Amino acid sequence: MNSSSQSLELLFDFLSRSYTTIETNFYRIPGSAVVARYVKSSHQNDPGRTLLEIILVLFAIRTLLQSRTRGDQSGKHFIQFDEKEIDELVDEWTPEPLAQELTPEEQADLASVPVIVGPTGPKPKLSSGKTVINLASYNFTGLVGNEDIKAAAVDTLRKYGLGSCGPPGFYGTQDVHIQLEQDIADFLGTEAAILYSQAFSTISSVIPAFCKRGDVIVADRGVNFAIQKGLQISRCTVRWYDHNDMESLEHVLESVEKERRKRKAPLTRRFIVTEGIFDHDGAMSDLPKLVELKKKYKYRLILDESVSFGSVGRTGRGLTELYNVPASEVDMLVGSVANGLSSCGGFCAGSHIVVNHQRINGTSFVFSAAMPALLTVAASEGINILRNTPSILSTLQENVRAVRAILDRVDCIHIPSHPASAVIHLQIRWNTLQLPASNTTPSSPSKLSNPLSVKPRDPPQFNVELEERLLQDVVEEALAQGVLVTRAKRLRGQELIDVRPSIRLAITAALSRKDCEKAANVVKAAFVKVIGKRR
Repeated sequence: MNSSSQSLELLFDFLSRSYTTIETNFYRIPGSAVVARYVKSSHQNDPGRTLLEIILVLFAIRTLLQSRTRGDQSGKHFIQFDEKEIDELVDEWTPEPLAQELTPEEQADLASVPVIVGPTGPKPKLSSGKTVINLASYNFTGLVGNEDIKAAAVDTLRKYGLGSCGPPGFYGTQDVHIQLEQDIADFLGTEAAILYSQAFSTISSVIPAFCKRGDVIVADRGVNFAIQKGLQISRCTVRWYDHNDMESLEHVLESVEKERRKRKAPLTRRFIVTEGIFDHDGAMSDLPKLVELKKKYKYRLILDESVSFGSVGRTGRGLTELYNVPASEVDMLVGSVANGLSSCGGFCAGSHIVVNHQRINGTSFVFSAAMPALLTVAASEGINILRNTPSILSTLQENVRAVRAILDRVDCIHIPSHPASAVIHLQIRWNTLQLPASNTTPSSPSKLSNPLSVKPRDPPQFNVELEERLLQDVVEEALAQGVLVTRAKRLRGQELIDVRPSIRLAITAALSRKDCEKAANVVKAAFVKVIGKRR
């Protein structure tokens, strides 16, 4: 009995020393701490996944060690072809096309895109020689073509050259980038800000930088495509609430907490993700209510102000200024330098912790080249102009009201956009058309949708092909009368839900009230002419 105990003790001692030796040698390998931290985090969030990964590792080792020459090497079980037969088979083979050919509608859509000759602006010149009123470009504050900005950009080009030639993390950061980040943080009233060189990639990098597997995101069903991609990349548990419906949001927040308590699951990081002004329809979020709910249910708020930054508020600071909500109440405030300041790229503003974390974990920040210095300086100059010239935003809102005063009264136009939104979406009002009853079925907003599905309970019914064809006719009719507008372009089949077709107007402060009223009357006449044929 004693000899057996001694043998077991020797065995356990050997195993303990072996484990210690293996662990010590493992941690000497570069990057081993990262692997160990990943395994621990993965096991904590999803123990079943750990078992699956162990099985996969064992299977991979077995496959690598397995002889790859076990099969019959004589080749007697293989069909032998001579050179002539091989050539005939190659000649008969037809490869699959890389992509499907464009449909006639898609070809016509591409052919209808107007080409601007020379600089863009409120009244650009097209390749046809016609000068038009531009209500298609995101030039809310009229900074495009500003002489002070152009002069500063030219000086910067001479001093710094054209490109940054590297990501911000190594050799791509210049002093003008640091200055713009500080300008944005000071302008919004946050501790810090981080720059991204591409606007679309900003929010789709911010979300997965903070949200990981096991975390919970509650998102609006109407978020833009960039946010949708960020949600997919994060691999979080996503729950959906009805578009811009605070009652639905609170219901989903309550259901998430009830589900956690029922499963006795541990607390995880939880986020609310939405937009300030929605790119899909121009609706505006109720920021005070969002802040109230995120505090009540202990969530963090990620707010995408790509459209609202530079277009609402007394000086263009966005929803925080419009609703008088401190920017510190928004955990991650994302905006577009391209839209709001007529430059390029995007930003995320917040605390020092939020910003510094993205410098290591923001994929677009780490792997994309930094913004060109001249565009960085142009954005800083734009902030100075907005800060010192608040009348720009007053002019913009006057133009928005002038356009809405004309288009709100048109029977065949439905406008889902907020009255203060500089992006105005024009949809066809269905009850003016002779359409099948299936296309005019009203939804039941009183019913709450399933939070597990991105599809609403009673989705609106519309005929995409018919509406897009009619709206394109309106666009072409307006262009013939000297007004440049555009349909809101969608990636049909790639977005999580179908968005109703619309014409998107982008109002600018660079136009006079008279020009805006003239353009609105042209759009009104085009709608009446095109839609009137189907009454």
